[in-house]
This record gives sequence, C-alpha cells and structure tokens, in this order.
Amino acid sequence: MIRRRAAASLAALLTAAACSRPATSPGAAPASAAPATPSGPRVVLPSGAAVTVEVAATDQERAQGLMFRESMPKDAGMVFLFDDLEIRPFWMKNCHFPLDMIYTTKDGTVVDVLENVAPCAPDPAPCESVAPTAKADTILEVNAGVAGAQGAVPGVKLRFISIPGR
Repeated sequence: MIRRRAAASLAALLTAAACSRPATSPGAAPASAAPATPSGPRVVLPSGAAVTVEVAATDQERAQGLMFRESMPKDAGMVFLFDDLEIRPFWMKNCHFPLDMIYTTKDGTVVDVLENVAPCAPDPAPCESVAPTAKADTILEVNAGVAGAQGAVPGVKLRFISIPGR
C-alpha cells in the first residue's frame, strides 16, 4: 500500500524526485483479440522500444515519483518534466529497486545517463543525491539496465509521445 507523506520544502521537492511516490498508476491494457496499440504517454528509446510512462509535472508529483513501489514493469517508466535547464540531482529515498536515469532536453536529446542507481538504505541511514554532469529539463527513469540495453547514451534522441510540452 502506498503511504502518503506531506510535501517537503521546494528545495527538497527538486532533489527528492528519483524514487519518490507515483503521481498516477499506469492503466491496464484492454483485453482484445488483436494486440493492443499502446496509448497514453510513451517514450521511444533509440532502439525503437517504447516505454509507457507516468508523467510527473508538478512539484508534488515529482516529489512522489516512484517511492514505496516494490517493482516496476520492464516496459514502464516515469518522466519528470521541468520548465528550464538545470543540473537536477535526484535521490533514491524509499525506493526498492535500482533505476537508470536518462537526462534529456525537451527535444529528446540525451545529455547524460546515470545507470544502475541503487536505492538508499532504510531510515535512519543518510540518503545521498546523485547528479548528472549536464543540464536537463526532462528526466526519464526506467529499470536498471534498460538505458544501456536500448542504446540511450549522450547525443542520441528519445521520442516523446503524448507528453505535454515535449
């Protein structure tokens, strides 16, 4: 069960994104005789594989992110949207599985990739932030190993589908 927590200060919100609680839950695919065509927000990786994503566009959604989840489907992720380019540290507090963090610009250009970022130890242990080497306004979180397997490296482009402002 997902526990609700009060929103932290704005500074904490901007750094508490990585494994913070989800904004929405991905919908189940409808049952049909033919394969379902994915709909809703997606990111197409350089390999052509599509990841169904939840969108975190508000401070509260970004602060909640993926916290308290035990796992995430292999073809799922969360995309964090910001208005401006900045170095955006994330942390893995209350996350239960490692992630790849793909930092991009609005046009989908990958500027940095942090691979296999491990969750923080349980409280009261400290939880350090991880930071990219380049400014970004869009961050895609996927399961550890997905970025490398799907060709997400600096300089390539991701394609955003049904993601506001991207």
